[in-house]
Amino acid sequence: MTLATIRDLGIQSWCFREFVPLSTLIEQIKSIGLSRVELCAVHVDFNDESIFAPTLTAFHDAGITITSIGVQKFSNNPVQEAKWFAFCKAAGADMISAAIDVSAMPHSLQLAADLSTKHDIKVAIHNHGGYDWLGSRMMLRHILKHMPPSIGVCLDTAWMMQAGEDVLAAAQEFAESGRLYGVHLKDFTFDRAGKWQDVVTGTGALPLKPLLALIHKTPECRCVTLEYEADAANPAPVLRQCLTAINAAI
Repeated sequence: MTLATIRDLGIQSWCFREFVPLSTLIEQIKSIGLSRVELCAVHVDFNDESIFAPTLTAFHDAGITITSIGVQKFSNNPVQEAKWFAFCKAAGADMISAAIDVSAMPHSLQLAADLSTKHDIKVAIHNHGGYDWLGSRMMLRHILKHMPPSIGVCLDTAWMMQAGEDVLAAAQEFAESGRLYGVHLKDFTFDRAGKWQDVVTGTGALPLKPLLALIHKTPECRCVTLEYEADAANPAPVLRQCLTAINAAI
Protein backbone atom coordinates (compact mmCIF):
# COMPACT_ATOMS: atom_id res chain seq x y z
CA MET A 1 0.00 0.00 0.00
CA THR A 2 1.11 3.52 -0.76
CA LEU A 3 -0.88 6.67 -0.19
CA ALA A 4 -2.47 6.92 -3.62
CA THR A 5 -5.85 8.17 -2.40
CA ILE A 6 -7.35 9.39 0.85
CA ARG A 7 -8.89 5.92 1.30
CA ASP A 8 -5.40 4.56 2.00
CA LEU A 9 -4.97 6.84 5.02
CA GLY A 10 -5.47 5.69 8.59
CA ILE A 11 -6.20 7.59 11.79
CA GLN A 12 -4.33 7.29 15.07
CA SER A 13 -6.91 6.43 17.71
CA TRP A 14 -5.03 8.68 20.18
CA CYS A 15 -6.75 11.59 18.39
CA PHE A 16 -9.98 10.30 20.00
CA ARG A 17 -8.51 9.51 23.42
CA GLU A 18 -11.50 11.03 25.19
CA PHE A 19 -13.83 8.65 23.31
CA VAL A 20 -12.80 5.52 25.14
CA PRO A 21 -15.58 2.96 24.57
CA LEU A 22 -14.97 1.20 21.26
CA SER A 23 -18.43 2.05 20.04
CA THR A 24 -17.80 5.80 20.37
CA LEU A 25 -14.32 5.50 18.85
CA ILE A 26 -15.79 3.69 15.84
CA GLU A 27 -18.47 6.37 15.49
CA GLN A 28 -15.81 9.08 15.47
CA ILE A 29 -13.67 7.31 12.88
CA LYS A 30 -16.65 6.82 10.59
CA SER A 31 -17.75 10.43 11.11
CA ILE A 32 -14.56 11.72 9.46
CA GLY A 33 -14.88 9.29 6.57
CA LEU A 34 -11.90 7.00 7.18
CA SER A 35 -11.86 3.21 7.40
CA ARG A 36 -8.33 2.48 8.62
CA VAL A 37 -6.94 2.90 12.14
CA GLU A 38 -3.78 2.58 14.18
CA LEU A 39 -5.03 1.53 17.60
CA CYS A 40 -3.38 2.78 20.76
CA ALA A 41 -3.59 1.26 24.23
CA VAL A 42 -6.02 3.88 25.52
CA HIS A 43 -8.69 2.03 23.53
CA VAL A 44 -7.50 -1.59 23.64
CA ASP A 45 -5.54 -3.43 26.31
CA PHE A 46 -3.18 -5.45 24.12
CA ASN A 47 -2.09 -7.45 27.17
CA ASP A 48 -5.58 -8.93 27.67
CA GLU A 49 -6.14 -11.71 25.17
CA SER A 50 -9.74 -12.21 26.33
CA ILE A 51 -10.81 -8.98 24.59
CA PHE A 52 -9.07 -9.64 21.28
CA ALA A 53 -11.95 -11.45 19.58
CA PRO A 54 -14.74 -9.00 20.50
CA THR A 55 -12.49 -6.06 19.60
CA LEU A 56 -11.71 -7.45 16.17
CA THR A 57 -15.37 -8.29 15.59
CA ALA A 58 -16.41 -4.73 16.41
CA PHE A 59 -14.01 -3.23 13.88
CA HIS A 60 -14.76 -5.87 11.25
CA ASP A 61 -18.50 -5.26 11.54
CA ALA A 62 -17.90 -1.51 11.21
CA GLY A 63 -15.80 -1.98 8.07
CA ILE A 64 -12.67 -0.54 9.68
CA THR A 65 -9.24 -2.07 9.03
CA ILE A 66 -6.67 -2.16 11.84
CA THR A 67 -3.41 -1.30 10.10
CA SER A 68 -1.14 -1.17 13.13
CA ILE A 69 -0.99 -0.67 16.89
CA GLY A 70 1.04 1.64 19.06
CA VAL A 71 2.90 3.41 20.23
CA GLN A 72 3.95 0.36 22.30
CA LYS A 73 6.97 0.61 24.61
CA PHE A 74 9.25 -2.42 24.41
CA SER A 75 10.84 -3.06 27.81
CA ASN A 76 12.16 -6.64 27.50
CA ASN A 77 8.96 -8.29 28.74
CA PRO A 78 8.67 -11.38 26.49
CA VAL A 79 5.32 -12.68 27.76
CA GLN A 80 3.55 -9.34 27.53
CA GLU A 81 5.11 -8.22 24.28
CA ALA A 82 4.36 -11.50 22.51
CA LYS A 83 0.66 -10.73 23.08
CA TRP A 84 0.99 -7.55 21.03
CA PHE A 85 2.11 -9.59 18.05
CA ALA A 86 -0.68 -12.09 18.64
CA PHE A 87 -3.20 -9.24 18.43
CA CYS A 88 -1.62 -7.93 15.22
CA LYS A 89 -1.65 -11.39 13.65
CA ALA A 90 -5.32 -11.85 14.48
CA ALA A 91 -6.13 -8.38 13.17
CA GLY A 92 -4.07 -8.72 9.99
CA ALA A 93 -2.09 -5.62 11.02
CA ASP A 94 1.23 -4.91 9.33
CA MET A 95 3.13 -3.06 12.01
CA ILE A 96 3.68 -2.06 15.60
CA SER A 97 4.81 1.53 16.08
CA ALA A 98 7.23 1.37 18.94
CA ALA A 99 9.21 3.09 21.62
CA ILE A 100 12.25 1.32 23.04
CA ASP A 101 12.94 1.47 26.78
CA VAL A 102 16.49 2.81 27.05
CA SER A 103 16.78 1.60 30.65
CA ALA A 104 16.35 -1.99 29.41
CA MET A 105 18.80 -1.71 26.51
CA PRO A 106 20.11 -3.66 24.68
CA HIS A 107 17.65 -6.40 25.67
CA SER A 108 14.52 -4.32 24.97
CA LEU A 109 15.57 -3.70 21.38
CA GLN A 110 16.81 -7.24 20.80
CA LEU A 111 13.56 -8.77 22.02
CA ALA A 112 11.58 -6.44 19.74
CA ALA A 113 13.72 -7.59 16.82
CA ASP A 114 13.39 -11.27 17.72
CA LEU A 115 9.60 -11.09 18.08
CA SER A 116 9.27 -9.05 14.90
CA THR A 117 11.26 -11.58 12.90
CA LYS A 118 9.45 -14.54 14.45
CA HIS A 119 5.95 -13.20 13.76
CA ASP A 120 6.73 -11.45 10.45
CA ILE A 121 5.31 -8.15 11.70
CA LYS A 122 7.34 -4.98 11.39
CA VAL A 123 8.40 -3.02 14.47
CA ALA A 124 8.73 0.63 13.45
CA ILE A 125 10.49 2.95 15.88
CA HIS A 126 8.49 6.09 16.53
CA ASN A 127 10.66 9.19 16.99
CA HIS A 128 9.21 11.35 19.74
CA GLY A 129 11.00 14.66 19.60
CA GLY A 130 14.30 16.07 20.72
CA TYR A 131 13.90 14.81 24.28
CA ASP A 132 13.54 11.19 23.10
CA TRP A 133 16.72 9.13 22.88
CA LEU A 134 15.55 7.91 19.48
CA GLY A 135 14.33 11.31 18.33
CA SER A 136 17.16 12.10 15.92
CA ARG A 137 18.08 10.74 12.51
CA MET A 138 21.58 9.98 13.77
CA MET A 139 20.36 7.65 16.52
CA LEU A 140 17.78 5.99 14.31
CA ARG A 141 20.41 5.47 11.64
CA HIS A 142 22.78 3.92 14.18
CA ILE A 143 20.14 1.56 15.58
CA LEU A 144 18.93 0.40 12.17
CA LYS A 145 22.49 -0.35 11.08
CA HIS A 146 22.63 -3.08 13.75
CA MET A 147 19.10 -4.44 13.41
CA PRO A 148 17.45 -6.92 11.01
CA PRO A 149 15.08 -5.62 8.30
CA SER A 150 12.09 -6.34 10.53
CA ILE A 151 13.01 -3.19 12.49
CA GLY A 152 12.34 0.14 10.78
CA VAL A 153 10.92 3.59 11.36
CA CYS A 154 7.47 5.04 11.88
CA LEU A 155 8.32 8.64 11.07
CA ASP A 156 6.34 11.13 13.13
CA THR A 157 6.65 14.21 10.96
CA ALA A 158 5.89 16.84 13.60
CA TRP A 159 8.19 15.38 16.23
CA MET A 160 10.99 15.07 13.69
CA MET A 161 10.64 18.79 13.00
CA GLN A 162 10.52 19.51 16.74
CA ALA A 163 13.90 17.76 17.05
CA GLY A 164 15.32 20.27 14.58
CA GLU A 165 15.54 17.80 11.71
CA ASP A 166 14.70 18.21 8.03
CA VAL A 167 11.65 15.95 7.89
CA LEU A 168 11.71 15.48 4.12
CA ALA A 169 15.39 14.54 4.18
CA ALA A 170 14.69 12.09 7.01
CA ALA A 171 11.84 10.48 5.10
CA GLN A 172 14.05 10.25 1.99
CA GLU A 173 16.89 8.64 3.94
CA PHE A 174 14.78 5.94 5.54
CA ALA A 175 12.83 5.33 2.34
CA GLU A 176 16.07 4.82 0.39
CA SER A 177 17.31 2.35 3.00
CA GLY A 178 14.03 0.41 2.76
CA ARG A 179 13.21 1.06 6.42
CA LEU A 180 10.37 3.60 6.23
CA TYR A 181 7.49 1.35 7.30
CA GLY A 182 5.06 3.96 8.63
CA VAL A 183 4.39 7.68 8.86
CA HIS A 184 2.42 9.69 11.39
CA LEU A 185 1.24 12.69 9.38
CA LYS A 186 1.20 15.54 11.87
CA ASP A 187 1.99 19.23 11.55
CA PHE A 188 3.27 21.84 14.01
CA THR A 189 3.91 25.54 13.99
CA PHE A 190 6.71 26.88 16.17
CA ASP A 191 7.08 30.19 17.96
CA ARG A 192 10.40 31.99 18.44
CA ALA A 193 11.07 30.02 21.62
CA GLY A 194 10.56 26.73 19.77
CA LYS A 195 7.23 25.95 21.42
CA TRP A 196 5.03 23.90 19.13
CA GLN A 197 1.32 23.85 18.40
CA ASP A 198 -0.74 21.29 16.47
CA VAL A 199 -2.28 22.71 13.30
CA VAL A 200 -4.20 21.47 10.27
CA THR A 201 -1.89 19.22 8.26
CA GLY A 202 -0.06 21.21 5.62
CA THR A 203 -0.66 24.64 7.18
CA GLY A 204 2.39 24.59 9.46
CA ALA A 205 6.02 23.67 8.89
CA LEU A 206 5.34 20.34 7.19
CA PRO A 207 6.21 20.10 3.44
CA LEU A 208 3.07 18.07 2.82
CA LYS A 209 2.94 17.71 -0.95
CA PRO A 210 6.53 16.49 -1.54
CA LEU A 211 6.26 14.21 1.49
CA LEU A 212 3.12 12.57 0.11
CA ALA A 213 4.81 12.17 -3.27
CA LEU A 214 7.72 10.42 -1.55
CA ILE A 215 5.38 8.14 0.41
CA HIS A 216 3.58 7.22 -2.79
CA LYS A 217 6.88 6.01 -4.27
CA THR A 218 7.75 3.95 -1.16
CA PRO A 219 5.95 0.58 -1.23
CA GLU A 220 7.43 -0.46 2.13
CA CYS A 221 5.55 2.40 3.81
CA ARG A 222 2.33 0.52 4.47
CA CYS A 223 0.90 2.41 7.46
CA VAL A 224 0.27 6.09 6.76
CA THR A 225 -1.62 7.57 9.68
CA LEU A 226 -3.10 10.98 10.35
CA GLU A 227 -2.55 12.34 13.84
CA TYR A 228 -3.74 15.59 15.43
CA GLU A 229 -3.33 15.86 19.19
CA ALA A 230 -5.15 19.09 20.05
CA ASP A 231 -8.90 19.57 20.68
CA ALA A 232 -9.18 16.17 22.35
CA ALA A 233 -12.80 16.73 23.37
CA ASN A 234 -13.88 17.40 19.78
CA PRO A 235 -11.14 16.64 17.23
CA ALA A 236 -13.37 15.59 14.32
CA PRO A 237 -13.92 19.07 12.78
CA VAL A 238 -10.20 19.78 12.52
CA LEU A 239 -9.47 16.24 11.36
CA ARG A 240 -11.89 16.80 8.48
CA GLN A 241 -9.92 19.92 7.58
CA CYS A 242 -6.73 17.86 7.67
CA LEU A 243 -8.28 15.30 5.31
CA THR A 244 -9.33 18.04 2.90
CA ALA A 245 -5.78 19.40 2.85
CA ILE A 246 -4.24 15.94 2.39
CA ASN A 247 -6.68 15.07 -0.37
CA ALA A 248 -5.80 18.29 -2.21
CA ALA A 249 -2.07 17.56 -1.84
CA ILE A 250 -2.51 14.00 -3.15
